Amino acid sequence: MSKTIRTFARHLSTTCRFNNAPRPHFDPKKAFILTKSPSEWKLGAGASWKSGHEEQSRKTWVMKDTSGRDAYKLLTSVIVPRPIAFVSTLAEDGTPNLAPFRYYFSMVSHNPPLLSISFTLPRNRPKDTRENILNTKEFTVNIVSEHFVEASNACSVEAPAPVDEWIVSGLTMEPSQSVKPPCVKESLVSMECQLHFHRDITALDSQDITNTLVLGLIKQAHVRESILLEDGLQVDPALLRPVARLGDISYSRLTEGFDVPRMSWKTVREDVSKLSEEKKS
Repeated sequence: MSKTIRTFARHLSTTCRFNNAPRPHFDPKKAFILTKSPSEWKLGAGASWKSGHEEQSRKTWVMKDTSGRDAYKLLTSVIVPRPIAFVSTLAEDGTPNLAPFRYYFSMVSHNPPLLSISFTLPRNRPKDTRENILNTKEFTVNIVSEHFVEASNACSVEAPAPVDEWIVSGLTMEPSQSVKPPCVKESLVSMECQLHFHRDITALDSQDITNTLVLGLIKQAHVRESILLEDGLQVDPALLRPVARLGDISYSRLTEGFDVPRMSWKTVREDVSKLSEEKKS
């Protein structure tokens, strides 16, 4: 049995096991809502309520003494939720590649418009996406929404380089305007990127490269007009319906939010002064 088939078999086994667990069914119609902020908070009040865990003992990991596997399990479960970069690239010979990166992806800055992706380097062979970006200097990042999360997940299968993830996923190529790699048509938000900077990261106890950090310069950003808010600049999360990663194989969805206004120093200056005086007395 080939490695690819074994990987698919493990995926199906895991999916069946979790789908047969006593959990409610996924509801695709569950709407995103905005609620009021958690409570009427006052300056100096501390936490709005007790979580019930503050007085419990802490377990501590000394990271230099923690195995890579354990560090991975710990950090991917505490740094959550994480956005997913669904990355489209082309090899130097034009072979397309499509893969989700669910652990090390973030926005870096808006001026210049930069995003970051970090690629782990397996011992057997580097990731195709990393190699393609370093060789061609171009890629697209597509935001994953609920309606195609399983198709994007299928692209994470450990398939050999010639396998076309576009066929595996059944997703649709959409021509880009400023780079050669295509966008994902099913994605409501896509960004065409050019390699801006990269740096290899080595292990603490050796010169072995364990990760490569890539910064991408966003040349063009595409958003379906139907999901924009009235200002024409911001995306409505209720329509984007983005998904994010948690620890292990778990995902999260955005079904509820709340606003917390940013404080103005002019409005809180006197209260802060009073608090400071009370602390001194």
